[in-house]
Amino acid sequence: MAKLSKRDQALLDRFHDDIQPRMYDYFGAKLTRKRTGEEGVTFRIWAPNAEAVAVVGDFNSWDPKRDRLHRVDDAGVWEGFVPGLTAGTGYKYCFTAPGGNTLLKMDPYGTRTSAPPQNDSVVEAPSAYVWQDAAWMEARQNFGHGRPINIYQVHLGSWRRHEDGSLYTYQELADTLPDYLARMGYNHLELMPIMEYSYDGAWGYRTTNYFSPTFRYGEPDGLRALIDRCHQLGIGVLMDWNIAHFPKEGYGLMDLDGGSCYEYSDPLKREHPQWDTRVFDYGREEVRSFLASNALYWLCEYHLDGLRLNNVSSMVYLDYGRESWEWTPNVRGGRENLEAIDFLRRLNEIVAEEAPGALMIAEEFGQFDKVTMPAKVGGLGFTHKWNVSWTGDMMAYFSLAPEYRAYSLDKLIFSASSAFVEDYILPLTHEEFVYGKRSLLEKFPGLEREKLAGLRSFFGFMMAFPGKKMSFMGCEFGQTSQWDYHSQLEWELLEDDAHEGAAHRATQACIADLNRVYAKNCPLWEDESNPQSFYWIDPGRTDPDIVSFARMDEEGDEVLVVCNFSNQPVRYRLGLPEEMTYTVIFDTDLERYGGSQTEENRKIPPVLREYGGFDQYAELDLAPYSVQYLRYDVQE
Repeated sequence: MAKLSKRDQALLDRFHDDIQPRMYDYFGAKLTRKRTGEEGVTFRIWAPNAEAVAVVGDFNSWDPKRDRLHRVDDAGVWEGFVPGLTAGTGYKYCFTAPGGNTLLKMDPYGTRTSAPPQNDSVVEAPSAYVWQDAAWMEARQNFGHGRPINIYQVHLGSWRRHEDGSLYTYQELADTLPDYLARMGYNHLELMPIMEYSYDGAWGYRTTNYFSPTFRYGEPDGLRALIDRCHQLGIGVLMDWNIAHFPKEGYGLMDLDGGSCYEYSDPLKREHPQWDTRVFDYGREEVRSFLASNALYWLCEYHLDGLRLNNVSSMVYLDYGRESWEWTPNVRGGRENLEAIDFLRRLNEIVAEEAPGALMIAEEFGQFDKVTMPAKVGGLGFTHKWNVSWTGDMMAYFSLAPEYRAYSLDKLIFSASSAFVEDYILPLTHEEFVYGKRSLLEKFPGLEREKLAGLRSFFGFMMAFPGKKMSFMGCEFGQTSQWDYHSQLEWELLEDDAHEGAAHRATQACIADLNRVYAKNCPLWEDESNPQSFYWIDPGRTDPDIVSFARMDEEGDEVLVVCNFSNQPVRYRLGLPEEMTYTVIFDTDLERYGGSQTEENRKIPPVLREYGGFDQYAELDLAPYSVQYLRYDVQE
């Protein structure tokens, strides 16, 4: 075995024994200048099952006999120096597996990749990018829960494209996307996976190389510029992160060195039959270090502000997507994957310590208890959880014709009873607009004008309901077609000068104003973990198509919300908590949004008579499919 420095030996001892969260500094391909002045690349990889490892590429005619790596410890770490190599060199590892078979694989810690069919790892020079977001990164350390979060989810390949259908680069997106988000009033961007992936039709979720931004959008520094520009405009950047499973591409992590390395060796835990993918071995320290290091790599090296973990349920439940004979209980006799649960707790603790202020968001379907509670009280330690059941209920309710909505009022009312169980995000994601589910606009009943009014009323309700906000690109202007990753959004809807184009531009203006109203009014987001920050004024008792409720901040200031989900205008009495004149600070039915109301910021005086448990009430005219927000006028 090659001789190691004391520092490297100590690092590897820890690597095999416990989670080490910055192993990307050690493993991979590193440009090196030796003391003799000789320049080249040092390669390091963990391959515990391999009998031999070599690095190959065009530089050595893909000959595994020429540039062999040497084992440097008894637990499978290999290292070698190849002189003369420079940044931009493509390479793979050639493993000799037990039994003598040879395998060509990408570098698990490689930070750049080439396009198919080569699928090579590429030696990358240290980035010379000069960040301009120091103020943001310093402020991020003190970010807490009591702030507005309004997320715009984007698939970079289909947000915008060039006229010839070619993709925008990271740099071109940096010049356009952040400014659009700022104009629209979003304060977070969520990127569907941009780590290197194998199949466009999986939208980035079949990750083949976890440390490399996909080649599809150009240079890594362009991605840094996109994130940097967002930060300069006060916009955080999140990324979808799939560590629930990985694909079985031959050049990827599957059977990396001829045996189970990154995946479980247990055949009842190794694969997800639902997706035909492999499952990470969450109990193996080297794998845990790989995953934790990957999280910090994106949060620290690329300044991302959070990760959204895809399908956490499949990680924490052994029986997820499996028949009864396809899994075995844990040592306690239960269905929980204890190793994955322990890993997620440790991961979230590490992120909180190493990247304070970063968001860790779980997509969890199985009603796992205390997802957003700290590990010390039995939780998983995530900062937020997607409220997927809320989304399902809302899509079911708003898809109904108005005459049937009264019979499904419970979908609106009962959702409030569980709104404070976790720190939720209300997710309107890409998953709602694929596989025949139609666009958001087409889910609403009626003719075009009614559909657009219905969309505005849905967003009016969503933005006032407890939970942070998230919506998918194109929903904000009423895209008509189901999302298609092959092409850009229907921006032409906004460019049409006819009635249709004006209607979509009006809807876009409504959502932009609503986003700003949300950010400006702290009762809508400040005290979101407190059940006392929400109460029903009228949960459909007076009229099952009309609900009203209040949101309250820590000082007791309130925003009152009134929703008419029927297709008829209604004269409505709203019980008022204060004997004061109220102002309608937002109305989805304004004429400039495509509605009929011409008067903005209307004053609503109280009627001093008991009504609905309050000492006074207001008389409101509610348009069909409309939502109004009211605040009392502090100057009265």
